[in-house]
Amino acid sequence: MTSASLSEIDTLVENAVFGANTVRESSRQKIRQLASTNGVILASIDGFYQAAGKGFYSSITVPAINIRGMTYQVARAVFRAALKDKVGPFIFEIARSEIDYTAQRPGEYAACILAAALKEGFRGPVFLQGDHFQVNLAKYNADAQQELDSIRELVREAVDAGFFNIDIDASTIVDLEKPGLEEQQEKNCQVTADMTRFMREIEPEGITISVGGEIGEVGGRNSTVADFQAFMAGYIRLLGPDVRGLSKISVQTGTAHGGVVLPDGSIASVNIDFEALKDLSRAAREEYGMGGAVQHGASTLPDDAFDLFPQVDTLEVHLATGFQNIIYDSPYFPKELLDTIARHLQEKYAGERKQEDTVEQFLYKTRKKAFGDFKKEIWDLPAENLKEIGNILEERFSLLFRKLKVDNTVDLVNRFVNYQ
Repeated sequence: MTSASLSEIDTLVENAVFGANTVRESSRQKIRQLASTNGVILASIDGFYQAAGKGFYSSITVPAINIRGMTYQVARAVFRAALKDKVGPFIFEIARSEIDYTAQRPGEYAACILAAALKEGFRGPVFLQGDHFQVNLAKYNADAQQELDSIRELVREAVDAGFFNIDIDASTIVDLEKPGLEEQQEKNCQVTADMTRFMREIEPEGITISVGGEIGEVGGRNSTVADFQAFMAGYIRLLGPDVRGLSKISVQTGTAHGGVVLPDGSIASVNIDFEALKDLSRAAREEYGMGGAVQHGASTLPDDAFDLFPQVDTLEVHLATGFQNIIYDSPYFPKELLDTIARHLQEKYAGERKQEDTVEQFLYKTRKKAFGDFKKEIWDLPAENLKEIGNILEERFSLLFRKLKVDNTVDLVNRFVNYQ
C-alpha cells in the first residue's frame, strides 16, 4: 500500500465504527476491498484443524483472542507480534455476550481487524471467529424456537461479515439431573447438530466453516472423555452421514471466565486438569478425526501454565480478560477516565452487585461493560497513550505466541489453509 493509503486507513476505520449509516457501510466495504486487493484474506481455519486430526502436526495451541475495546489498536499490536514471530494460526473472536456489552456488531469488528492488518502490512489469512454463540438457558426455557432463531440470525450476520469460524455453545442446556450421559447431552446434541446443518447451508462457495461445539459450561463440572463420547454419539446420529461435522470441542477443565475474583480484586489461582485436556484432545483426534479440545477462560492464568497447553496437545485456547486488564491497569490509561468509569459502573449496574461483593470485586466483574459505554472516549485516548498501551500488549502477545508454540508456523498454515 502507498503511504497515502496507509494514512487513509485511520480515517476509514473510525468512520467504519462511528460514521453515520451510509458513511459507515461504505467505509467497511472500502476496508474489505483494500484488504482483498492487498492479500489480507478472511479465511476458515478448518483445514488446519483437519490436519491436526490427521496427525500432520502436533504440540501447537492456537490462540483465540477476544478484543473488547480499543479493537483497532489492540489488533494492530496482535499483527505486529505475529509478523515479528512469524505466526501463522491466530484467531480474532468475539462472543455473543461481548457483541452486546461492547457494542461491536460483527461487521464493525471485522472492519477493525482488517484495517489493523492493512496498517501493519500483514499479508495472509485472517481468522475471525464467533465465540460462545451461546444458548441463553432462561430464554430457551421461555421460548426455545425464538432463542434458537436469534442465534441463527447472529450466525448469518457473522458469516456475511467474514466470520468463517463459529463456536456453538449449547452446553448451557445440558441437564446433569438426567441419569445417563447421553440423556444429559441430548438437547446439546440436537441444537449443535441443527446449527451445524444451518451453517453448511449458508457457508460461501469454496469455504468450509470451522464449527466448534461445547460439552461443559465454563465454570461448571469438569468434562470427561465419557461426556464427550456421549455427546458425539448423539451429535453424529442427529447430524447424518453426509454433513461435515465439528472441527473441535470446547471443554471445562477448571477455569472460569475472567478468573475467580478475590475480595481485594486480585485473581485466585486455579488448578487446570491438564491430564483431562490431554485425554479429551486425544479422543477428539483418534476417535472422531477432529483437531482436538479447546480451553476457555485462560488469559488470567500464570505464565508458566501456557507452556503446558501445547505439551498436552490442546488445539485452541481462548484469551480475553487478561488483555482487558492490561488496558485498564496500564499507567497510560488516564486515571480521570478510570475514575469516571468506576463511578458510572457503580451507578448503572448497581443491581448486578452481589451482597457479598466488595467494591473491588464488583468493579473487576463489571468493567468489561465500560468498553461499550465509553467506546468513543476510549477510542479517543491520546495517541501517545494508545501507543504505549499497544507496546505493552504487543509484548504480551509475543510471549503467548512463543509459549503456545505458534511462532514460525506461517508455512504450516499456508500448507493446510486454502485462502487464495
